[in-house]
Amino acid sequence: MESRGGVYPRPKTAIIRLIDYPMKDNLANRRLRWLMLFRVVIVTVLLGIAAFIQFKGTEALPKISLASIYIIILLTYFFSFLYLFLLKIIKSLDLNIYIQSFSDVALITGLVYVTGGIESIYSVFYPLVIIYSVLFLARRGGLIVASVSSILYGLLLDLEYFGLIQPIYFGSWDYDYSAGYVFSRIFIHIVFFYLVALLTSFAVKQEKQARALLAEKESAFDRLDLLHRSIIESVDTGILTIDLQGNIKSFNKGAEEITGFSHSEIINRKIDDFSPGFSEVPDRIRSGDDDSAVGSRFEMVVPKKGGKNLILGCSVSKLLGSEEEKIGKILIFQDLTAIKEMEHQVERNRRLAFIGEMAAGLAHEIRNPLASISGSIQVLERDLDLDETDRRLMQIILRGKDQLESFMKDFLLLARPNSTEREDIDVGVIMENTLESFRYGPDWHESIEIIRDLCNQNDIYGNRSEIRQAVWNLILNAVQSMPEGGRLKIETRPVFNDEKEHLEIRISDSGCGIEEKDIDKVFEPFYTTKEKGTGLGLAIVNRITESHGGSVTIESEPGKGTSCIVLLPRSR
Repeated sequence: MESRGGVYPRPKTAIIRLIDYPMKDNLANRRLRWLMLFRVVIVTVLLGIAAFIQFKGTEALPKISLASIYIIILLTYFFSFLYLFLLKIIKSLDLNIYIQSFSDVALITGLVYVTGGIESIYSVFYPLVIIYSVLFLARRGGLIVASVSSILYGLLLDLEYFGLIQPIYFGSWDYDYSAGYVFSRIFIHIVFFYLVALLTSFAVKQEKQARALLAEKESAFDRLDLLHRSIIESVDTGILTIDLQGNIKSFNKGAEEITGFSHSEIINRKIDDFSPGFSEVPDRIRSGDDDSAVGSRFEMVVPKKGGKNLILGCSVSKLLGSEEEKIGKILIFQDLTAIKEMEHQVERNRRLAFIGEMAAGLAHEIRNPLASISGSIQVLERDLDLDETDRRLMQIILRGKDQLESFMKDFLLLARPNSTEREDIDVGVIMENTLESFRYGPDWHESIEIIRDLCNQNDIYGNRSEIRQAVWNLILNAVQSMPEGGRLKIETRPVFNDEKEHLEIRISDSGCGIEEKDIDKVFEPFYTTKEKGTGLGLAIVNRITESHGGSVTIESEPGKGTSCIVLLPRSR
């Protein structure tokens, strides 16, 4: 209908004007039909008066006069029905009004003639015709009808004065009115007719100006209201208004997008019933009655439609009426979930950066002594003749050395992934090799069932050793969560994320699962729930996927299993 800024395009304005003319014509036709109905009502009242006079036997009007009145009334009925057909034949509204006006003036003149001429009181009907003529035909039409009324009324009284005609209910009639009286009566009626036309036209003009001004104000108000609504609906902030009874009265599009609820689902509902997470809002609103909490920001966690939790930043303000009276409250809220995740990510990256700094300093300090210890022990093992007990002690030392080397390798990989050496690799081949290696490892259990569901496009662009390490860690976690055996499912499929093609790797197990409170912590370095774990496995996976421009998420249900979903971009 209009642009966001409230500027109305010219073609649309032209269309509105073209539509406006038929609307005006329809309104005029309806008014014309109301005029016909009004005429019939007046004539019916006259008919009732005439019938009452006749049945009561009053001598106010003789029978010959009543018969003439009946004839005029019947003619009026006839013309009223005739006007309906003329309205369909003659499309010009002005011409229809002129025909009806002149006919009504003629009928009124006849009514004045049969009811006493100069003595008739029915000359008061002339102004009615003049008034509706002005309403339909403006000042010019009203003056024309006033002129016709003046001519016919003056002609009637002149003919009576000169004796050319006489009221039909008189047998013998002595006309005893002077010329001055007749002239003054005609003059007064003519002045009255024109005054009615002029005053009515002035009133109609003022009414039209008032209507035009009102329409202009309404149009300006509509544009302002539309601009206001456009602003409210265009912002990505949720805006919710509540009346004094706690009923939700408005809910903008930003609120719909944030919460997932539609306007029809929320409007006129109690704020308490809106969402379980909004249960604290009424308390905030009530506490804001003393102005202490109004405008202050607070955060709350609410479930989005569909089950996902949202972190909202909210503020409550007063909603005031036109006279500055309090009529409700405004709740403004924004989705801070992504910001909180970014803050969490920044904190995690800060920790990893600190770990990287430590790793750079500790690497040489630890690996060099380990190499010296390893070489010395191997020489001693070869040159010395050790008994069985000393040999077992020597093996324990070598295994501890291997564990320290493995830990340092993971530590360095977590701190500084080698993302420069990349090539086109097949993730499916890496998975098969990793599974084959696991079958001969100490963590494998023969009762573990492997389910493969790999797509035909498993190629990505990345670092082969890092992707192998990530897959190894994910499968290791899955296998270790099923010490008594279970189901290990490995899936791959191409997906589009952020308009880029990715490879989704999903590794699922039927193990013990992860508590909901621990899911956000599993990617933190050194966080583990295993007795022998270092807490670096998933942290390394997350670090490798991020260095490749991907992501990793965890879906788990305690007692039913866990799914790790890795998204890796396929393009360079």
